[in-house]
Amino acid sequence: MSQYHPLTPQEAIELARTLPDPFTADSNLECREIGDGNLNLVFHITDQNSDKSIIIKQALPYAKVVGESWPLSLVRARIEREILQEEYRLCPGMVPEVYHYDDDLALTVMEDLSDHVIMRKGLIEGTSYPLFAQHIGEFMARTLFFTSDLGMNQQLKKEKQGRFINPDQCKITEDLIFDEPYRIAEKNNYEASIEDEAEALRTDGELHLEVALLREKFLTHGEALLHGDLHTGSIFVTPESTKVIDPEFAYYGPMGFDIGAVIANLLLNYASLPGSIKDSQALQEREALLLDMVRDVWTEFESRFRALWVNDLVDPMAKAPGYQDLYVQKVFRDTAGFAGAKMVRRIVGLAHVADIDSIEDATERERAQRKSLAIGKALIKSNRRLNTIGELLDTVSTAVSALKS
Repeated sequence: MSQYHPLTPQEAIELARTLPDPFTADSNLECREIGDGNLNLVFHITDQNSDKSIIIKQALPYAKVVGESWPLSLVRARIEREILQEEYRLCPGMVPEVYHYDDDLALTVMEDLSDHVIMRKGLIEGTSYPLFAQHIGEFMARTLFFTSDLGMNQQLKKEKQGRFINPDQCKITEDLIFDEPYRIAEKNNYEASIEDEAEALRTDGELHLEVALLREKFLTHGEALLHGDLHTGSIFVTPESTKVIDPEFAYYGPMGFDIGAVIANLLLNYASLPGSIKDSQALQEREALLLDMVRDVWTEFESRFRALWVNDLVDPMAKAPGYQDLYVQKVFRDTAGFAGAKMVRRIVGLAHVADIDSIEDATERERAQRKSLAIGKALIKSNRRLNTIGELLDTVSTAVSALKS
């Protein structure tokens, strides 16, 4: 079965039977293809005679959302598997455990997280995750610090950079986030009701300058090994647990890109709330909770990152007085800019978010789209001037207030 071809559910079962764990010879296996993403097949294998189960994820040689006209390298499956193993080493319990892999078939067999829910779905349903900011702050601090020149041997880091060059996936990001939303492009996707907003994106010179600077950072600043697509659809959660999945966009890039992705998706959910919560008090409480979560994600990351700098720094020159503060300031400003770019592309680009697309009332959905664009543009334009998470949240508030007026 080692020559590449997309597996059928029956072939996935046959593969599962060859593994030493977790199934036994008398297991009664059932398979469902549960992938709802754009790039992969995902098989959920369960034993009907026990509570044991696994996930088999197989990369497709094209983007499923478009078809075979958009070819993709299968090397991303090897990259994703190795990233999961690296992240598990740095943050055990915060990513699914890898049980088996086959690079020829571009597949990975991993821990089943069915006892968790996709965070995006949970947020849409109004669930609270009081430990999320602490968990994701720890995850980002450790994975970014220990794969950077601050926390690992610089020559070893260069070797890792070579192993995790990911041109196909980076090209998707470069186009969808830093190019196509700002011009007429075939893959752009937005409702006719916000055509004026799309036109404004295409003609705003100040915005284009900031996006060009962010794009330059994404192209050239190999600071740390990124997850590369760290949104709420790539995170499984319970109120007590956080598990990060799907690092197939991983590469060496600017730290703020991962942090900004998390913050952007929390803000997209924040922008969607009036479309689903009609009670004014309940709406205000939920909005406050989301903004507090944004604040906490950054502060938890920063405190843990600074602690690692004090205790685990390997670069002696990074001990220079003032360098840590300047470094963290740079990461924060990048975070703000990338968060804004992520928000913009989710409204006018190819792939949207269910937080907003699931709003049934067209008027409320349009308001959420315009609010997201207002916040996103404000963060992009102000990113190089921001110094604190409080200032970032003030920028969000000002953008929303201006829209209402």
